[in-house]
Amino acid sequence: MLDNKLKEIGKRIQIRRKQQGYTQEQLAEMMNVSIQMVSNLERGNKAIRIDNLINLSQILDISTDYILTGKETTNDIELLTTQIIRLPAKDRRMIEMLVEYCLSEHK
Repeated sequence: MLDNKLKEIGKRIQIRRKQQGYTQEQLAEMMNVSIQMVSNLERGNKAIRIDNLINLSQILDISTDYILTGKETTNDIELLTTQIIRLPAKDRRMIEMLVEYCLSEHK
């Protein structure tokens, strides 16, 4: 069971790293850890130390709650909102249409 949790955490780290446009090498450098450590975290082979978790959340601009549990916090939602606001109007409209579609699928 712990192995699955570590893999889920690793996947969230990997997804967020890619969303931020970082390579494993860049992230390792920013965290002051080895590339192997980042690779092991992303594959779920190693648990993350608390100090590295805090540092990682600051670098990736995401909550420790999200990294550990996948549950978004208010700050995570605010970050998404801020990112959407920065998009051109036509791209924001595409996101609105996608949200409307998803909501209609869950009625």
